[in-house]
Amino acid sequence: MNRVLVNGAGGFIGGHLVKRLKREGFWVRAADLKRHEYAPSPADEFVVGDLRDPDVVAEVVRGIDTVYQLAADMGGAGYIFSGEHDADVMHNSATINLNTLEYGTRAGVRRFFYSSSACIYPEYNQRDPDNPKCSEESAYPAAPDSEYGWEKLFSERLYLAYQRNYNVEVRVARFHNIFGPEGTWTGGKEKAPAAMCRKVAEAMDGGEIEIWGDGQQTRSFLYVDECVEAIQRLMASEFSGPVNIGSQEMITINGLAQLVMDIAGKDLRIRHIPGPLGVRGRNSDNQLISARLGWAPSRPLREGLEKTYEWVAEQQEALSAMSLAGAS
Repeated sequence: MNRVLVNGAGGFIGGHLVKRLKREGFWVRAADLKRHEYAPSPADEFVVGDLRDPDVVAEVVRGIDTVYQLAADMGGAGYIFSGEHDADVMHNSATINLNTLEYGTRAGVRRFFYSSSACIYPEYNQRDPDNPKCSEESAYPAAPDSEYGWEKLFSERLYLAYQRNYNVEVRVARFHNIFGPEGTWTGGKEKAPAAMCRKVAEAMDGGEIEIWGDGQQTRSFLYVDECVEAIQRLMASEFSGPVNIGSQEMITINGLAQLVMDIAGKDLRIRHIPGPLGVRGRNSDNQLISARLGWAPSRPLREGLEKTYEWVAEQQEALSAMSLAGAS
């Protein structure tokens, strides 16, 4: 049986990936700073430890054939673009990747998956919200708009260098705004779909929600099950990447808000306020993944948002009930 390690298994995508790997019959060791907050892990082993610590990494890679490296210091725009966490984001994530490759290679791991990000793409190609350029070859000349993006780009090169120099197999994917249930939805590290679902769930019909900027910035969002399917197709292929894993269904942030309101059946006003924004426009370019892996998203954005809103609304209701119980 192929023995697999998932770093970052206590997180959103990592938690869903563990479930998929177990369904496919893999023996799975999970590793993270914490256990999954919203769902029990079906992993055969779950190691709670700091992957910045070489001793922890040396232990978790022992006896492993394949590593899925999804662990990172990350969050939504409010965390990544504030500038207050730049040093930690770069140091923590780079240290995890350096440890994973070095001790994994020493332990005889033969295959590594690395989760990079669309944040590596140059800011100068994403100023027009209607026509962003995010094809894989456009990553250079490099000019990411955040230190998070710079670290991701460095680590892409690190994994590919280990492939060249140490005879290991590497697969690199650039994720574009993955969303769905069982992810961070409050607290400051949540991403746009979860944050929008929370704001709408909390608002009374006829009330208002806040959006950073003018809301005309564009993004595309990919449901987590689609992401995991693409990961597994990449791992089954002979293609190292880097390759985009995302949707081409681009929408403005105002449009995202309206879509969530429609799902919730609420009529809300939007109040635009100053806040961290990131690039003006971003959309996955799926030409390469279609050509090399025959993959494309199979679900519209609305379908994934319906499931995500239902889950976030349930979390919000449970939290409100706990608060009321505590007050009484």
